[in-house]
Amino acid sequence: MTMKPSDVLPPLRLIPLGGCGEIGLNMLVIEYGDTIVIVDAGLMFPEEEMLGIDIVIPDFSYLREHKEKVRALVVTHGHEDHIGAIPFFIREFPVPIYGTALSLALVEEKLREHRLLERTVLHRIQARDRLSVGPLTIEFIQVCHSIPDGVGLAVETPQGIVVHSGDFKIDHTPLDGKRFDTARFAAYGERGVLALLSDSTNVEKEGYTLSEKDIGHTFREIFRECSGRIIVAVFASNIHRIQQVLDLAEEFGRKVFFSGKSMVTNVRIARQLGYLDFNPDNETTLAELQHLPDDKVLMLTTGSQGEPMSALTRMAFNVHKKLSIRPGDTVVFSSKFIPGNERAIHNIINNLYRQGAQVIHDQVKEIHVSGHAYREELKTMINLVRPLYFIPIHGEYRHLVQHKQLAQRLGIPGEHCLVVENGDVVSFDEGAATVQKRIETGRVFVDGKGVGDVCDLVLRDRRHLSEDGMVLVSLVVNKQTRELLSGPDLVSRGFILEETKPEILDSARCLILDVLERFQAEGEMMDCGDFQLEIRRELKRFFQKVLERRPFIHPMVVEV
Repeated sequence: MTMKPSDVLPPLRLIPLGGCGEIGLNMLVIEYGDTIVIVDAGLMFPEEEMLGIDIVIPDFSYLREHKEKVRALVVTHGHEDHIGAIPFFIREFPVPIYGTALSLALVEEKLREHRLLERTVLHRIQARDRLSVGPLTIEFIQVCHSIPDGVGLAVETPQGIVVHSGDFKIDHTPLDGKRFDTARFAAYGERGVLALLSDSTNVEKEGYTLSEKDIGHTFREIFRECSGRIIVAVFASNIHRIQQVLDLAEEFGRKVFFSGKSMVTNVRIARQLGYLDFNPDNETTLAELQHLPDDKVLMLTTGSQGEPMSALTRMAFNVHKKLSIRPGDTVVFSSKFIPGNERAIHNIINNLYRQGAQVIHDQVKEIHVSGHAYREELKTMINLVRPLYFIPIHGEYRHLVQHKQLAQRLGIPGEHCLVVENGDVVSFDEGAATVQKRIETGRVFVDGKGVGDVCDLVLRDRRHLSEDGMVLVSLVVNKQTRELLSGPDLVSRGFILEETKPEILDSARCLILDVLERFQAEGEMMDCGDFQLEIRRELKRFFQKVLERRPFIHPMVVEV
């Protein structure tokens, strides 16, 4: 039978806008016909060279071009790299948001802070619930992660079933009893899965991740051995870790003080939803804390990544107004050192030792377990789902390649393992996949209240200023006669101390006067813009020759 043109199915398109080729910034577009569903909208914290930037969010340019198609945002879990960009997304795309209880509570808190709650509707779902958005049907599948309520997704489309793993690990003894739903992933594998998109973060780690319960023994030893205050720095989203520490505090008779805005907020939300079981009488205030014996105190704080304004950092550098480190304190960094943060964390650790504290971190004791699957668990996911096509996501490029190689060793043909980066368009049509031309994507910098107004050129100037300093040149000339009326004045910052080498700037002034003579001689042949450009060129050559330095040079010529 010949198919009519109207019967031809449109292709299914998968487009990562973030999270492929990098850690963080996770965002995926699922597009079929006139329907687009977004999976997650996460942020990335700035890298070292992103001077002055607060956060980084995905580029929504493609979505702006297809705004009428965007129908829903689905959240897999409540980590910042999956929900941090939602306020910026909702400003432009006020679509309904679907997620589990804790994930939505954290999203709601963000939207309230940004005064955007009225722009969207939050729909709470549970694992194994099904959602229909246009021609797409989505089932939410329970997974384990380092935050409760994480889910993977099975998306049924007219072109086939797509499974999205979310961030996951396979924990057979989860603290909350919510196990990785092997049965549902296997059921979809039996039906036949067109494509599996799977978390690649820990593909370089052999074996299996430890269960969250396993580190409870290490914490028990710490509580048993420590006679001073215990200060635990942990991600505020790691509710299971916090629960274990709270249980031990009650067992060993320690009062608990929560420090840090996100810690206080997340603990409050988790208690309201029943994810934290904690006796409120065991909590203490800052005023009461000062009068408690050291062996009766537990502090739970943020700052495990060396955040400059965190309470732990300020305590380590003795600049906190109300809290300080005491000799005999034990500080536990119960988290992995995120790459790029090592120097800041080591500085904090050194200062904690200077003030008499003992410091425990995951390089000396097992006080952290990952929320991301190791290689054997990644193999299990692939074998359960048995996809026709495999697409590694959530990782740097090397992680994606190694995950592809792992899938190939499990029998998926190399041509069916697709390593894609942000902006690549994976198109499925009648069971065949092609990677099409990349769409416009990238990173948008958020600096204060400005969103996207800081570009690479601005960052380049910031780096230039931070590395080489600057020289400001100002002079006033008569617009008609070009006679010098004032200056030239030179002011340097971060370049040289003017008192130590006044002859350098004196010589620079002479150079500027030479350029001024040429400016006067050439008449209308050289305008004011050319004059400023020539000053910059001459000073650049001069400073490079005399000092081998390249300061940022900014001439300001005023014509009156």
